[in-house]
Amino acid sequence: MDKQWYVVHTLTGKENKVKISIEKVAAARDLSHLLGHILVPTETEIRSAAGKRREVQRKLYPGYVLVESVLTDELRNIIQQTSGVTHFVSSGAQPVPLKRSEVENILQTIGEEAQRPKAIWSMDQSVRVTEGPFSEFSGKIVEVNAEKETVKVLISIFGRETPVELDFTQIEKL
Repeated sequence: MDKQWYVVHTLTGKENKVKISIEKVAAARDLSHLLGHILVPTETEIRSAAGKRREVQRKLYPGYVLVESVLTDELRNIIQQTSGVTHFVSSGAQPVPLKRSEVENILQTIGEEAQRPKAIWSMDQSVRVTEGPFSEFSGKIVEVNAEKETVKVLISIFGRETPVELDFTQIEKL
């Protein structure tokens, strides 16, 4: 029987503990051969605080874990009884596997996100400048350059809107 991907709903913030727990219990009961991958899809996000740039792992689907397995009754019961698991995403009593196209789309997204961090800044977002000659000024983002990690912000100086190019680390959300 082929392994299929299932979605398990968990308590938010417990995704990684659920993943580890399922792997340990399956290994202890000699059911590891029925399990494939267990994923908590994340993306890398660039955040800046106090002028420091840092990359943070953010969950794409908070409260959900993707499990690749041959879902026998025994394995389904083990997963459902794992601490932090609320239920399988299902139709009635039986868990419904994800379509191959859905899984490929998720795996492709994870692969792309692992290669390049995602900027948390977006167009028309209001920000405050935290450092440099324009510190304490507020403005609106009009352009984001993720590769250079810069933004162009319209700041009102002497009653005129002036575009200023700033690093991600020089601004914060309002």
